[in-house]
Amino acid sequence: MELNLSVDPERVRKILTEFIRSEITRAGYSRAVVNLSGGIDSSVSFVLAAEGLGPQNVLAIRLPYKTSSADSLEHAQMLINQQGCPSLTIPITEMVDPLIAREPGMSGIRKGNIMARARMIVAYDQSEAFKGLVVGTGNKTEILLGYTTLYGDSACALNPIGDLYKTQVRQLARTLGIPESIITKPPSADLWAGQTDEGELGFTYEEVDKLLYLLVDQRYRPEECVDAGFAEDFVRKVLERIHKNQFKHLQPPIAKLSSRTVGHDFLSLGDWGT
Repeated sequence: MELNLSVDPERVRKILTEFIRSEITRAGYSRAVVNLSGGIDSSVSFVLAAEGLGPQNVLAIRLPYKTSSADSLEHAQMLINQQGCPSLTIPITEMVDPLIAREPGMSGIRKGNIMARARMIVAYDQSEAFKGLVVGTGNKTEILLGYTTLYGDSACALNPIGDLYKTQVRQLARTLGIPESIITKPPSADLWAGQTDEGELGFTYEEVDKLLYLLVDQRYRPEECVDAGFAEDFVRKVLERIHKNQFKHLQPPIAKLSSRTVGHDFLSLGDWGT
């Protein structure tokens, strides 16, 4: 089945730069902070923020671990130079290694989660120092699959690319002038040497984006996806990931005791009549 996930990149660019500008100014700020890994997602969020707020108002932070790829640092610096934004490089090795050392047999996933949360600690500390809001870098594919660390790379004040599938982020990246070396390199959270997203997930972004588009945007039933040509095991595996990680999409539920509860029936300033 031929599926078209193409977007109008110039229209998307305009919408997202305005989204960043309006959300940040509505909160009373004029600046942003972005953890810039050198990957395509953070690169797109970073360039959108620079265009929406002005380069001088966006702080790029590079947060290498001792096993981080040299390419990641170089690609991040390439974008910093291209945009002319202020930047910081803060290694996280000395932050996370003492905790990891407490359990020599710690799994790679646990180590990766610690690194991701340490990076977000730095981002929110610099958010206060720079007086800017943290801009998220997670795409729609990662969010749906739960391929993200809660209170780590998923943490942010606003996320401009969260409704774009990974393949759509690539389309936008070319319009934004992001270097081809960043766009075409294998996606990786760079949590350990040789780690890649697709290797860890067990499928490519291109194939899963097509399935997610049918399941989510077109509201196909699982059996209809199989009829459309997707393997039954693949459909089941993806659905299991979505259901298992649904809790990551939501604010923590609050037990309702009163007549007006935050997140239930008290949602915004509009509830005050303002």
